[in-house]
Amino acid sequence: MNSYDDKLKNRIKRMEGQLRGVLKMMEEGKDCKAVITQLSAVRSGVDRSIGVIVSQNLLECIKNANGDEETLNDSIQEAVNLFVKSR
Repeated sequence: MNSYDDKLKNRIKRMEGQLRGVLKMMEEGKDCKAVITQLSAVRSGVDRSIGVIVSQNLLECIKNANGDEETLNDSIQEAVNLFVKSR
């Protein structure tokens, strides 16, 4: 089971707030450029969050590999797959 720190949870909450703001902008008929700018900010936040989660998971897997090269390689490959899949 993974544990997610408060910093990461706050990052997700901030994106949630940004998305609510985007929806409000759309409902108010705001300019598409402004909407896209905000959506891009959310996308960047999501990408950064994915990177943090994958790297934290990889560090945990490395610690738990106990020098087992096959386990370590599998963990690295899984992390790469997760990161690439999210793109």
